[in-house]
Amino acid sequence: MATLPLSSTTPSTGRTENCFSSYYSSSISRVMEFGLKNGCNSKLLFSSVNYKPMIMRGSRRCIVIRNVFSESKPKSEEPIIEQETPSILNPLSNLSPDSASIASSIKYHAEFTPLFAPNDFSLPKAFFAAAQSVRDSLIINWNATYAHYEKMNMKQAYYLSMEFLQGRALLNAIGNLELTDAYGDALKKLGHNLEAVACQERDAALGNGGLGRLASCFLDSLATLNYPAWGYGLRYKYGLFKQMITKDGQEEVAENWLEIANPWELVRNDVSYSIKFYGKVVSGSDGRSHWTGGEDIRAVAYDVPIPGYQTKTTINLRLWCTTVSSEDFDLSAFNAGEHAKANEARANAEKICSVLYPGDESMEGKILRLKQQYTLCSASLQDIISQFERRSGEHVNWEEFPEKVAVQMNDTHPTLCIPELMRILIDVKGLAWKEAWNITQRTVAYTNHTVLPEALEKWSFELMQSLLPRHVEIIEKIDEELVDTIVSEYGTDDPKLLMGKLNELRILENFHLPSSVASIIKDKITCQVDEDKKIEISDEVDGLVVVEESEEGDIEKQAVEEPVPKPAKLVRMANLCIVGGHAVNGVAEIHSQIVKEQVFRDFFELWPEKFQNKTNGVTPRRWIRFCNPELSSILTKWIGSDDWVLNTEKLAELRKFADNKDLHTEWMEAKRNNKQKVVSLIKERTGYTVSPDAMFDIQIKRIHEYKRQLMNILGIVYRYKKMKEMSAAERKEKYVPRVCIFGGKAFATYVQAKRIVKFITDVGATINHDPEIGDLLKVVFIPDYNVSVAELLIPASELSQHISTAGMEASGTSNMKFSMNGCILIGTLDGANVEIREEVGEDNFFLFGARAHDIAGLRKERAEGKYVPDPCFEEVKEYVRSGVFGSNSYDELLGSLEGNEGFGRADYFLVGKDFPSYVECQEQVDQAYRDQQKWTRMSILNTAGSFKFSSDRTIHQYAKDIWNIHPVNLP
Repeated sequence: MATLPLSSTTPSTGRTENCFSSYYSSSISRVMEFGLKNGCNSKLLFSSVNYKPMIMRGSRRCIVIRNVFSESKPKSEEPIIEQETPSILNPLSNLSPDSASIASSIKYHAEFTPLFAPNDFSLPKAFFAAAQSVRDSLIINWNATYAHYEKMNMKQAYYLSMEFLQGRALLNAIGNLELTDAYGDALKKLGHNLEAVACQERDAALGNGGLGRLASCFLDSLATLNYPAWGYGLRYKYGLFKQMITKDGQEEVAENWLEIANPWELVRNDVSYSIKFYGKVVSGSDGRSHWTGGEDIRAVAYDVPIPGYQTKTTINLRLWCTTVSSEDFDLSAFNAGEHAKANEARANAEKICSVLYPGDESMEGKILRLKQQYTLCSASLQDIISQFERRSGEHVNWEEFPEKVAVQMNDTHPTLCIPELMRILIDVKGLAWKEAWNITQRTVAYTNHTVLPEALEKWSFELMQSLLPRHVEIIEKIDEELVDTIVSEYGTDDPKLLMGKLNELRILENFHLPSSVASIIKDKITCQVDEDKKIEISDEVDGLVVVEESEEGDIEKQAVEEPVPKPAKLVRMANLCIVGGHAVNGVAEIHSQIVKEQVFRDFFELWPEKFQNKTNGVTPRRWIRFCNPELSSILTKWIGSDDWVLNTEKLAELRKFADNKDLHTEWMEAKRNNKQKVVSLIKERTGYTVSPDAMFDIQIKRIHEYKRQLMNILGIVYRYKKMKEMSAAERKEKYVPRVCIFGGKAFATYVQAKRIVKFITDVGATINHDPEIGDLLKVVFIPDYNVSVAELLIPASELSQHISTAGMEASGTSNMKFSMNGCILIGTLDGANVEIREEVGEDNFFLFGARAHDIAGLRKERAEGKYVPDPCFEEVKEYVRSGVFGSNSYDELLGSLEGNEGFGRADYFLVGKDFPSYVECQEQVDQAYRDQQKWTRMSILNTAGSFKFSSDRTIHQYAKDIWNIHPVNLP
């Protein structure tokens, strides 16, 4: 299907003129030729263009231009015979393009939407032409989807996330459209292989880790299940960074994913919104607050279609790009030679969408991050409100807003949705505070993704007040009302209890109490707490002063000194999310329990009805169907149909074949073929040669101390040391050959994580060149890990490590992908590991380590000096310090594991505590792997037990329990 030619309307006549009208006016066919890769010529015959009008909904008249072109049957060097493509005037007709029409469409785009020289049809050009051809089909379904949504005016969900880690789109799109074979044949006719063409696509650099990949899986499920929804994010020009591995470890360079172009996006220059920063708030004569002055930028929409599987539904991911108008370019300054000053406004605007998570150690970095978050929230909400008003027609009933709109905040990054929605409703739309607050709370919901204190965002009040003065006023009022609620709930009879609740629950941290509440408590200047203690509220101290009575009855006030300097005033974003929304969910059963019992215990006691669990999931389309076609075929054969792609419960039927020898043979063959692909990947990316007959042991995820890549590599070092102490025969008998594969990025300013990367690569450089060890042990760090790399590694995996400190991983989603692909996990009872182990069976999961409820006690034991390290842990650290892995000093890295207390020390993540258990568990892995029949059975049962972890199940639960939206089937 070709794209529509550009058109314009002639004002005087109202007629629509094709931009290429002079070219087509004679209705004479044209043959275009271009050289293919193999040197032969292919010809495309374009017949006359037919103009047919179509009246769309509404008052505007839209002209659709139909392009009729054709292609020949099989003979590749003969002129093409006319073959009319399906009419684009009926977007909902059942289109079944064959390879011939697809080849014609690809040729059309190679000619008329070129990014390359006309005399070349290389792989990159073939990819762009193929992608634009696919996009034509997506646009048809996409426009039809939203035309129907406009007509039906049903409730929609809007998913706001700072990350969308999509991966490559070509194979996913044609897979969902069920056109994989047709595109494969079409490209073959044009001299290219589909897989080679697909490899030309660069991963969209819009995310970093599980947060962004989850968001993308959710969009796939929303489209597949026909739920009305949008995604909103930012269009990062340079992504996070491209990771280079050098002799010094990780180095970062800017991502180049947009360097040529992104064939999937469409810029919507007519969809843009003003975003303001700084300035001041003034009261107008109308009684409203007006935010004036300051810095103004524009957020422009870039749309990416997201197709569902076996459905016409195609939803939208709208990404915002920031800029300013040409009027903001200071031409006078430029002509005066002040070029940087002339372009200052544009540079300030564009840098907002330059980099994902810019370093925030400087004040400039903090400002930029807050600007990013506000831009996402403001532009998205303005767009959502614009849609609501348009669909409402002349009579907008704001009370219906929560009945038409559900906003989901993916983590705390979009928290500013709450004060921004309040600002728009009150200041722009003229609603009263109470009405606006009711609407906001019914509209917004929050997903928590972490229990780590540093990841629960807190913003400087002073910074926020400068950058977003009106929002601070709104947040202050929300906090004041929250204080009133807390006082009403707990009363003032027990000031100590009340102050404890206020300290935990308030949005504003290190603030004086509102005067109304302070005066109530001051009426109880001295309150009896127990027989020995009294409480007094002091003017000098924000909080309680404990006073004690001496035996003589005299009161001795404990010294309470005002901190110097005063603690910074902060805005607690997670608290604002909970207060301002109607639902709070964790992302795994154990995580949700920790959220309720520890992280937000006081909020749970206050509003238990707000808290839910929604265990994460991943899309089985990308993570089995498309990335592992051999396994997919096996599943379809043994289950009896491919219904499992949409109904993963069908995977459980594999259990009855778990001991079938024929299935074992097919299963092992598919796994080895996938391993062979990874052998090639490793050779290409690192230069190392590894054996496909070794066990592939993989840990791929963001580098972080709590994920404990350090434990993994220390375990490998311990294994290597023991190997070196044995004879060749003893080594072979004791150890199963392994290829230990790592992948993941360390945040650019996370020094300890970067030390771990350096250590892994140093260990690999030593072990991989040790002739005594040979193929018995290899260590590989694959640089620049991304979705496309994961799509190769996960199908080839045999053992996967999910070994975070118990109670610290919210869920994890890579563990689900590995399990779906028949990989056996070694891990702790953390995050979704708990539920995966329950589903696949305890015998099919390698478990080690402390439990979540033990962690606090173990840290306390360490702080009290009672911890006694295991000899094997001391042994491995000493071996590292011996210099066997080079001259680099690892004192700072290993120093984090020493001592009993202090920042960055005392082994906060319990590597030493869990290390002996980990080593013992790895011995069990070796023993199990030697029995390949047993191992294959375990592998099959992992896939069979993974059915729960489809994002389809998760989305159904969000839709029912939080968003209250329903599937909408297109006519």
